[in-house]
Amino acid sequence: MRHVLFLHLLGASVWAGGHVVLLLGVLPGALRGREVEPVRAFERLYERVGLPALLLQIITGIWLAGQWLPYSHWFGSSPIAQLVQAKLILLGFTAALGAHARLALIPKLDPQRLPHLAVHIVLITLTAVAFVWVGTGFRFGRLF
Repeated sequence: MRHVLFLHLLGASVWAGGHVVLLLGVLPGALRGREVEPVRAFERLYERVGLPALLLQIITGIWLAGQWLPYSHWFGSSPIAQLVQAKLILLGFTAALGAHARLALIPKLDPQRLPHLAVHIVLITLTAVAFVWVGTGFRFGRLF
């Protein structure tokens, strides 16, 4: 279980950290200069590492959640079930944001649409950080 947890945390570090770098390191300059290329360049590089990290998190997260709580109890009312449910909701939100970015925003990205992508980047980064926050609840047995 310890090795799986390590892989899960490594994936979380890459996923959340990459989005924080995008939000705080790449996006401000792109918005100031109204340039889409810095964002596109980051996306091309990060996609090779970020998507496998997310996939790793999904696989290890399902396995770890099953170790914490039997699958049949995931939708119960216990504190651990609530953590699992919160993670699943965040995963759904991540999938929706990812699909929207991939299908609607990035293919048509130009300087006028860059602020729309900026909102998306803020939301996906907050979601990634929320994943980490909720994950700490497994250590402490509750969300708050």
